[in-house]
Amino acid sequence: MHKKNEIEREALETYDRFVAQRDRIDIGDVGWDSLADFFTEDAVYLDPAWGRQEGRETIRDFFIRSMAGLTGYGWSTPERWTMSDGHRLVSHWDQVLGDKPDGGQWIVPGLSILYYAGDGLFCYSHDYLNMTYIGETMKAMAWKPPAEFNMPPRKPDWSTHLPAAWVHLPDVFAGAE
Repeated sequence: MHKKNEIEREALETYDRFVAQRDRIDIGDVGWDSLADFFTEDAVYLDPAWGRQEGRETIRDFFIRSMAGLTGYGWSTPERWTMSDGHRLVSHWDQVLGDKPDGGQWIVPGLSILYYAGDGLFCYSHDYLNMTYIGETMKAMAWKPPAEFNMPPRKPDWSTHLPAAWVHLPDVFAGAE
C-alpha cells in the first residue's frame, strides 16, 4: 500500500505541474508545445475531436495544430478537481470558450483520464468533452474561426488502448488493500 500511496502522490504532484503549465499556456507565457514534455516518448493522447495521437512528438505537433486559433481568443481550461488511484488519475475541468456579453462565460465541462508512468511523465491521456454541447455553444456564441484555426481530421483514429509498454498499469495494484 505504501508504494501505491507514493505513486498517487507523484501522479498528483506531476499533474499539479501539468495544470500550472497549462495555466501558463492559457495566459500566453509559453506555447502548447511545452505540454508534450509531460508525456513519455511512446505516450498516447486521445482528444475528443482529433482522436488518437501517438508518440511525444506527435502529441507536441497535435497541441500546436489543435490549439491554433483557440488559445489567445478567450479559450482556457481551468481545473475543478483531481483524484488518483494508483497510476490512474481523473481530472474534471472546464473548457471556457470565451466571455458572454452579460459578463458570464461560455463553459463546457470536461474530464480527463491519465495514466502516470513514473519519473514525472504520463503515458496516456484521454479527454472527454460533449462535442454536441461544444457545437451548440459555439453556435450560440456565433463563433467564427480565426484564420490560423485548424479543423480536426474528418475520420480520426478512436482506438483507446494504452501504449504497449504500459498495458500492465491498470492492473498494477489489483488486489492491493
